[in-house]
Amino acid sequence: MSAESSLSTVHCRSESKYLYLDNSGFAFRLLQVPQDIALLHDWLTRDYAAFWQMQNKTREEIATIYQTMTDSGHAKAYLELRHGQPAFMAECYDPFLDRIGQHYEPQPGDLGMHFLIGPTTKPVRGYTHLAFQALMRFMFQHLGAQRIVVEPDVNNHKIHILNRRMGFSYERNVIFEEKIASLAFCTREQFEQAIQAT
Repeated sequence: MSAESSLSTVHCRSESKYLYLDNSGFAFRLLQVPQDIALLHDWLTRDYAAFWQMQNKTREEIATIYQTMTDSGHAKAYLELRHGQPAFMAECYDPFLDRIGQHYEPQPGDLGMHFLIGPTTKPVRGYTHLAFQALMRFMFQHLGAQRIVVEPDVNNHKIHILNRRMGFSYERNVIFEEKIASLAFCTREQFEQAIQAT
């Protein structure tokens, strides 16, 4: 199957300003460039976001990155809000048109994902777990994903714990230019079984 024919409608469906409201209270909308860049720059340049490797990026560089993503047609960034306040950011992408597709055989319905929780001065126990669940539901229910693909840095132990709690099955490590990544997958069935067990 060619990359062109593999493109689904998931990103086309998300072109509107429609806010998807998860039952846990998270509202999803497309990241807006340049309006959201100051916020995103603040998040990405903090110490806890080191695995994103953007700590030395300027606002202008980050704006270019996300404008390019928006214009690509096969990847989108979303800002998620709770109680009207930005809570986390997620990138969703088509593995057929991403470098990860060189390391495994993408299947129709696969959707890649990166996840960045926003900073907080008052940590709430279980909050990141709740936010991640909301993102997974958004991808399965609203974007129509059949399987979610992730490739976090092998040394990002916190996200590995979270991924496994969401039902991700780890397959193997793959080598990118800037990192060794752990390739993992989660179907909707695996996700539902995982959250029922928690």
